[in-house]
Amino acid sequence: MPYSDETASYKFNHTMLRIKDPKISIPFYTEVIGMDLIEKLDFNTFTLYFLAFDRSGGKATKEEKTADRLNREGILELTHNHGTEHDKEVSYHSGNSEPRGFGHIAITVANVEEACARFERLNVPFKKRLTDGQMRNIAFILDPDGYWIELLQDTTATK
Repeated sequence: MPYSDETASYKFNHTMLRIKDPKISIPFYTEVIGMDLIEKLDFNTFTLYFLAFDRSGGKATKEEKTADRLNREGILELTHNHGTEHDKEVSYHSGNSEPRGFGHIAITVANVEEACARFERLNVPFKKRLTDGQMRNIAFILDPDGYWIELLQDTTATK
């Protein structure tokens, strides 16, 4: 029984990925992907960055975004452990090579062909283009830490 009154208030809030250098990763997610930094929390040895797509049309204040963070779904938490950006030995496992584990995050776009063309213009590395393999309706790009991002066509959007 997947649904019950006991779990009616549950929401999938966020997924956390570790990042090596926030000066590279945060602009990737905000400028290239188009997410908004809704909250940043600094601690002694690490910093948390919470990103999501802003549905307020840019009208929400920082305080409103922060207050809403625990009440919404689809948040990406990027965790930066201080000092990793200067350590050549640090890299994070995407989960897509042995040992396999985590696979990817996914983003729905209004027009997957146009999104791929934009990422191509911005020199974003692709793991899989629309023309690769048998599944010609999805693509995968790579973030600065090598995490896979699946691009899906929004079937409710007008092409």
